Amino acid sequence: MKIERMKRVLGGAPVPPKVRARAFTLMEIMVVVVILGILAATILPEFLSSKQDAMVNAAKADVANLENAVERFYINMDRLPTAEEGLKVLADPPSGDEKKWRGPYIKEVKPDPWGRAYQYRAPGVHGKNRFDIWSYGADGSEGGEKDAADIGNWQQ
Repeated sequence: MKIERMKRVLGGAPVPPKVRARAFTLMEIMVVVVILGILAATILPEFLSSKQDAMVNAAKADVANLENAVERFYINMDRLPTAEEGLKVLADPPSGDEKKWRGPYIKEVKPDPWGRAYQYRAPGVHGKNRFDIWSYGADGSEGGEKDAADIGNWQQ
């Protein structure tokens, strides 16, 4: 009876046979996964090196900003920050010299792109600089080459 009713609703057309459900085979899925893996292997290193380059460039810009802030501190205070004061004196006034201090010279002393503190030394030992400001770079230790090289104000 149900078939007869369906024939009448469909205008007398015969009911199509059951359509077989089609799915992807395991081989087809594996081919797609291999192709995606090859694409990821060729494209991913480009993005990783771009990220590293961006971190190095950010560290260079931070070092230049810190150097500029130390120079402004020197102009106002007639001295460089001491090793004990470090770079934090650029954001907070030094004890005893609050009247001469015209800061803050920077909003805050942020860590380098790798999450470590920037280093400060006065007097400087590199080149013609009176002080050194640097980041140890990606490896977090002194020295290094290429991506792991130190980034300092004597290099700019």
